[in-house]
Amino acid sequence: MEIVFATGNANKAKEVGKILTGHKILSLQDIGFTAKIEEPYPTLSGNALHKAQEVYKIAQKPTFAEDTGLEVDALAGAPGVFTARYAGLSADSHSNMSLLLKNLQEVEDRNAQFRTVVAYIDGKGRRMCFEGIIRGRIHAFPCGVGGFGYDPIFIPDGHEKTFAQLPSELKNQISHRARAVFKLQAFLSSGLAS
Repeated sequence: MEIVFATGNANKAKEVGKILTGHKILSLQDIGFTAKIEEPYPTLSGNALHKAQEVYKIAQKPTFAEDTGLEVDALAGAPGVFTARYAGLSADSHSNMSLLLKNLQEVEDRNAQFRTVVAYIDGKGRRMCFEGIIRGRIHAFPCGVGGFGYDPIFIPDGHEKTFAQLPSELKNQISHRARAVFKLQAFLSSGLAS
């Protein structure tokens, strides 16, 4: 089955493509979708569904999108839905991490979680969401060169290294995004998706 992944992020597409085997994953580029999709909702699920719906209208075939947030306990769940633009609309990963570390400078509780919501719209327009969460803690400074986003400062529970230090194969098995996409894969394999 052909499925459109509504993302322009090549790192996410590569990560997800390794999990959703047995399906042809089409990118936005593959379907000629060039419009910027806003994330106007205050929830991850709202934004994921919005992105999937916008692309589905053009593609008219099964489509999924995701939205991910880093939720820090001591910051009441921030940056959350603003994870990618925590330090401003034109922020990059470095400035986002710098601001987060600054905001946690005097904080002992560094527990956090990454949460991903994958929204899927099937060929008949039915919508469903799948959630993946991984708990961990925020490291005092960036470590590692792998991964992307906040990976250099997030240490998943059960590990002593950041996502950026772990082998990508391991990260792709345990990450929040992987957990949500594995649920989507199970759904697609169950026969309920047809």
